[in-house]
Amino acid sequence: MRRENERIVYRTDFDKYVLISNFERLGWTRSTDEDFDIYWASVHNVRGLFNPEVLSKRLRDGQVVNHFPNHYELTRKDLMARNIKRYRRERERQALQEQAEERFLESLSSFASFAARKKGQSEPNLSMPQVDRVPPEWVPATYSLPNDYAIFVEEFRKSPNSTWIAKPTGKAQGRGIFLVSKLNQLKRWSNAPKEKNQQGQPLPFREPYIISRYISNPLLVGGKKFDMRLYVLVTSYRPLKVFLYRGGFCRFCVEQYSTDVAEIDNIFVHLTNVAIQKQAEDYNEQHGGKWAISDLMLFIESTRGRAASEKLASDMEQIIVHTLKAVQGIIVNDKHCFEMYGFDVLIDKDLRPWLLEVNASPSMTTTTEDDRLLKLRLINDVLNIAIQEKRGQLEGCDDDLILGDFACIFDEKPKVNLGTRSGEDPRSERNERSSSRGPRRSNSFSRTGYWR
Repeated sequence: MRRENERIVYRTDFDKYVLISNFERLGWTRSTDEDFDIYWASVHNVRGLFNPEVLSKRLRDGQVVNHFPNHYELTRKDLMARNIKRYRRERERQALQEQAEERFLESLSSFASFAARKKGQSEPNLSMPQVDRVPPEWVPATYSLPNDYAIFVEEFRKSPNSTWIAKPTGKAQGRGIFLVSKLNQLKRWSNAPKEKNQQGQPLPFREPYIISRYISNPLLVGGKKFDMRLYVLVTSYRPLKVFLYRGGFCRFCVEQYSTDVAEIDNIFVHLTNVAIQKQAEDYNEQHGGKWAISDLMLFIESTRGRAASEKLASDMEQIIVHTLKAVQGIIVNDKHCFEMYGFDVLIDKDLRPWLLEVNASPSMTTTTEDDRLLKLRLINDVLNIAIQEKRGQLEGCDDDLILGDFACIFDEKPKVNLGTRSGEDPRSERNERSSSRGPRRSNSFSRTGYWR
């Protein structure tokens, strides 16, 4: 590890303005070889970095990389759905076991209380701690193609009037996505050209897809569909430590939403991806079809009430943390790694959040001036937290501790003392207030009200 007065050396696979300008502003030096203190890597190069067959030397203490070795357990669409489904089953079994134990303790407590009363003694307390409750289903029903095709057909025939959305597991920015309301529409997938290897030869299988139940009753603003991009930073999986960025945004479709069958192939109605919406004739380059999440929360508060807005914020935090806990046991928790995820969440008209996917490399391309400023601040705060965390300068975290525009919403490590960033945060009153509280309960969700 370099001494604190030495310049940090960075390495990056991306020449994006929001990255390079942050590195240069911090006075960091770009690596001219494979040496680095922090490496902002592509997901492809990370595989090689941690591959024992090609790894020539181990990472030294103090080196930091922006992906966990097997991040794809969460960021590949089919694996995400599979891991969350498994997690829900395990937690449901755990809840049933807990209920059985509670009933046993209740009967035991009744007997102990009766015996204590006969002896004139105080009644014993035999209650047990509650396991954190898993929220209702937060990922639409999802099947992998071709493996789950028969199961999907059976499910489809139970609700033949429902709509499904098919997505390739390994592509981004809306490429290859289409909607399905009839089984014969899946021919678009089955008749598609097979994937090719690096030599250009067709592989002996079709491109893997997932197919998910389409959320056909989304919350609309101005009659248009939108989803949300939430930035989530994880600095450790064991113990799990999660930061949520308040500068997320909504991505709107250009055209008015419609469930009309005639519009099922209209990507400007159904797909919110910016890469797709930019192709529309009515795309607005000034605001880029984006809206700050803080504005959305104010809109919901004004139309549905403050309680509804606060519940939605809490529900979103819950699904973020439970999604990460779903892969906590299988992600390789390398001490050199952190990860900034892009969570894509859709809200239905009942204000229920649905997780659509998690991105390992959320786009750093900027479409507007506001977008550029947001992502500059985002990367600045990510670098600040990651460097401090990996150097042991952040000990524990508190619900009121804010690092830039991030808030720590979950920390399994019991708080020892409160860390601060270099230079006093303008919201220092919160830091002083929280430092006087003493140790807090581990595994607790925050109540940040953070997008207000």
